[in-house]
Amino acid sequence: MTIIQELKQLFTEQFSTSPTHIVRAPGRVNLIGEHTDYNDGFVLPMAIEHAIYIALRARKDDTVHIFASNFDDTFAFNLEDFKKDGMSPAEYVKGMTRALQNAGYNLRGWDGVLKGDIPIGAGLSSSAATEMAIGQAFKAVGTIDATPAQMAQMGQWVENDWLGLGSGIMDQMISASGQAGSALLIDCRSLDTEPVPLPEDTAVVILDTGTRRGLVDSKYNERRQQCEEAATFFGVPKLRDLTLEQFFAREQELPELPRKRARHVITENERVLKARDALKAGDAAVFGQLMNASHVSMRDDFEISSDALNAMVNHAQRQPSCYGARMTGGGFGGCAVALVGRDAAEVFSEVVTRDYVAQTGHTPAAYISQPTQGAGILD
Repeated sequence: MTIIQELKQLFTEQFSTSPTHIVRAPGRVNLIGEHTDYNDGFVLPMAIEHAIYIALRARKDDTVHIFASNFDDTFAFNLEDFKKDGMSPAEYVKGMTRALQNAGYNLRGWDGVLKGDIPIGAGLSSSAATEMAIGQAFKAVGTIDATPAQMAQMGQWVENDWLGLGSGIMDQMISASGQAGSALLIDCRSLDTEPVPLPEDTAVVILDTGTRRGLVDSKYNERRQQCEEAATFFGVPKLRDLTLEQFFAREQELPELPRKRARHVITENERVLKARDALKAGDAAVFGQLMNASHVSMRDDFEISSDALNAMVNHAQRQPSCYGARMTGGGFGGCAVALVGRDAAEVFSEVVTRDYVAQTGHTPAAYISQPTQGAGILD
């Protein structure tokens, strides 16, 4: 049974009728460009097959009533009278609802069943996918003409203002705007995007370490503050505006931590643009070298890796079929990502996860992925 068949069956069980719409919003894996988004920099993610789905049907009143299958939880609220209440999964739904209302949309109530196959807490953006799926659900039953970029901005508002997490806009942008067959270069200042196809004989392998972190409780917001401190020191709006030459000329005047954080962001932005060029030239080897360098920068300068992530990346990089590997996502746990030869992807996944288990004892998972389409209404 497919996930869509499961959704329809669950909807009938919950609401004694059939859904009229199915919407989908994908998770993402970031190939390169970590913690550059909230510095107005460049990122190169791709939308993945794993996604959040909602089966839904419009109501005649102003109530949103949802069964969240993955959490076996039901919640409801009135569109005219709701507020933030804790940090439950319902807050992503309520936050996106408020963001749409703030944008001036007159929303309609609906019944829905939400189900996803994105591993929770793995750094594959299940939260951003949920936000984008909620936006599509309201679009399916109403008159919403928001562009993908506008939907992404509303999702970022949920993270920043509703939930208090200082994240950038990459996750929402790729979930909203992903293109089948291509990664997407995103300029996180202008929100301009550029499709970047992967070499035909390659595959992306997502390597889940089986370890988790909570972004709100992590050092994520601290890293953002350190980046802002460095930008203020150099008198620029964001680290995006600082060249390597300008940074190197005065880096020793900065305290150690802001200096290291800034060095990562500035060099990472350069790596992203070089990675775009390498992929457009079909040069998987150069792209892989940039991935490897990115991991070193995140490990040593931004200090967001972990023993588990380092172990997974090391095992991946040892394989002859691997062009490059790096941790991906917010850090402190979750997933690594590797670019490998397509024909060797399954063997690569088996060998790397086997060696990783032998070293760490954690229970990993591997997903071979190709870029998929962004959020939309399926049915």
